[in-house]
Amino acid sequence: MLLSSSNTIRIADLGCSVGPNTFIAMQHVVQSLKDKLLQVTNSTNNIPEFQIFFNDHIINDFNTLFQSLPIDRSYYAFGVPGTFYDRLFPSRSIHFAYSCCSIHWLSKCPEELLDEKSPAWNKGLIHYMGTSNVEVLNAYVTQFEKDMEMFLNARAKEIVEGGMMVLVTPFESYTPLLECFGSSLMDLVNEGKLDESLFNSFNLPIYFPSLEDMTKVVEKNNYFSIEKMELTYPKSEIIDEADGKNLMINLRAALEGLLINHFGSKIAEEACIRTILKSEEISTWMKANCGKLCQLVVALKRK
Repeated sequence: MLLSSSNTIRIADLGCSVGPNTFIAMQHVVQSLKDKLLQVTNSTNNIPEFQIFFNDHIINDFNTLFQSLPIDRSYYAFGVPGTFYDRLFPSRSIHFAYSCCSIHWLSKCPEELLDEKSPAWNKGLIHYMGTSNVEVLNAYVTQFEKDMEMFLNARAKEIVEGGMMVLVTPFESYTPLLECFGSSLMDLVNEGKLDESLFNSFNLPIYFPSLEDMTKVVEKNNYFSIEKMELTYPKSEIIDEADGKNLMINLRAALEGLLINHFGSKIAEEACIRTILKSEEISTWMKANCGKLCQLVVALKRK
């Protein structure tokens, strides 16, 4: 009833990057909504038009994104620059929101990780993975909860009553791979090529939420009901073929900007090259872990 009563269906892709994955996902969303409308109305005459709002940070390359727009798309496309931890759209204007591989990026690193006097000082590591310090993990969890509170509050104002939101995020099975970048940086420290204090001032602003984490923040927010939440194993040639080199090249694309901003291009380049050279070790890990559930999918409905 919600969809059939609107002349225009507005969809938001939060964290769209530059494509082409976002276009594939949005085409599936549009087609699924059309199929649902046909079931409800049993007529093609009342199919509404579709607007899709592609959102990402202001530094995102929207020129590349829109130059790659499918010619045969069945929707009107718009760009919305800005962080999704703040408001992006007018009140009660969005019918369906989608975010894939984005909400695990925190708005910032927990400040305690950089404080030598804090019990959460994350010396010698760049992430919570591999640490025996529970305070480090707690700092990441707390930051994730703060960020998701802002995210859900913003979406609660923007999504119409009965509207849906689907969130897809990597699960914690990916975290050992981040250690490879950390160990490469530590190798540079040990060789005297990287200052240890600079290394200790770097942490990845990434947290992979569990089912319990997501349930807690959604229930606390109380504006959304959980329609479905599950762990899945998405099919991927990179994973299925246990190609560690290709996987680390993909991870490099995601992390290199952070490394350059903090360490400079020379150190970032060397750290990435060293990490990719560990591809045989990574492939072995992938074969041992192939088939494990590694993606969290959450479907929420605006109350």
